Amino acid sequence: MHWTKKQITIIAIIACTSFMSTFLISSVNIALPSIEKSFSLDAITLSWVVTSFLLATAMFLLPVGRFGDLAGTRKLFKTGVIIFTLSSFLSGIAWSGMWLIAFRYIQGIGTAFTSTTGPAILVSTFLPKYRGRVLGLSVSAVYLGLAFGPFAGGLLTEFFGWRSIFYVATVLGVLISIIGFLFLDKDIQPHKALTKINLKGSFFYMTGLVLLVYGSSKIPAIYGWLMLGSGIVALVFFWLIESRSHMPVLETKLYTQNRLFAFSNLAALINYSATFAIIFLLSLYLQKVKGMSPYEAGTIVIAQPVMMAVFSPVTGRLSDFIQPRYLSTLGMSMCTLGLISFSFLGAATPVWMIVFILLWVGLGFAFFSSPNMNTIMSSVEQSNYGLASGSASTMRVIGQIISMTIATLFFAGMFGGQAIETVPDAVFLKAVKWGFISFSFLSIFGIYFSYNRGKIKRES
Repeated sequence: MHWTKKQITIIAIIACTSFMSTFLISSVNIALPSIEKSFSLDAITLSWVVTSFLLATAMFLLPVGRFGDLAGTRKLFKTGVIIFTLSSFLSGIAWSGMWLIAFRYIQGIGTAFTSTTGPAILVSTFLPKYRGRVLGLSVSAVYLGLAFGPFAGGLLTEFFGWRSIFYVATVLGVLISIIGFLFLDKDIQPHKALTKINLKGSFFYMTGLVLLVYGSSKIPAIYGWLMLGSGIVALVFFWLIESRSHMPVLETKLYTQNRLFAFSNLAALINYSATFAIIFLLSLYLQKVKGMSPYEAGTIVIAQPVMMAVFSPVTGRLSDFIQPRYLSTLGMSMCTLGLISFSFLGAATPVWMIVFILLWVGLGFAFFSSPNMNTIMSSVEQSNYGLASGSASTMRVIGQIISMTIATLFFAGMFGGQAIETVPDAVFLKAVKWGFISFSFLSIFGIYFSYNRGKIKRES
């Protein structure tokens, strides 16, 4: 294996941005109780500090993926880093909870630019035989961010306040921006004229996502259900428009005629829907029920992402030799068992058991994620790398939104608009229990799609 200096530099740049975005997600999760006290937020509004970021990312991933294929991925990648850096600084100086939510939304847009173009840049730079390996390294950086985030976020929040998290992200963003503009070359040429892209369906796609997410937070109110239903209708219109478009944002034929691509994306959607809220719920549980400080809670929840970071490169490399569906199915099964175990979480659950389950789920996620991403990128032609990357990232983020929505639904139904710190522990634990039960059922369906996707064809 001989990689050029340019290839190594590209891996480093993509890995750094992958680390940066997930570092902020995981560190903010630990800081949520402090943010709640700082702005006197109720449980539902507090959840939007996380959800607004995810919603914006989901809304822009698919359009950016197609833009990257047509106009050049590297240009959009650099733009995303700048947006993320500026919004990080604004989040740090936010003067109210609503402004923080707004700035987090802008952060999500920047993340969409980097998340969907990063993998596309990698797979176009390396030979197919190295694809699983380099994607594994990129995924490992994602999990390093998740792993370092709770520890650093807890430390920063406890000693310097939650705003310091965003200041650190700003500094990292500035450094990555400089490196990116110095060493990431320009795109050779766009595949087609940007003006030819059909964006008619994008309005329905973005509107549908907003109605779905916001409507879910207002259930069981009647208008919440109406918004939810309207969101589903808007997404159906989006699918119909894209199916008939000559230059679609979403290539629907990849889902209807490519089983390997479709099932791999569905498996990713379900996996993230079932697992993302684990850290969110546990960070609240450890600080509320166990009485831990942000720093102490952070040192516990890092167990899961550490396992992801350590083993993702290994499983990515294995997927270059072993059919990815076997590795991914094993990983999904491990995650399911871990989620079932968390459904028995109680006030007296020993910390060592929580750490063990987190390690188990983290290993399962490592077995699932890198091989699954290898399958998605290997199931399409090079002209669709940006679209496939954007689709995979969209499945991840929509899954994260679904996961947060499920948790928020139980909070809304059981907390009665109260702040989390004022809710009795017994009520809080009941909401957590039903959340993990729901995630367990979801994960079982993921096992089916993961195993029945089919096999990838090896390239030289």
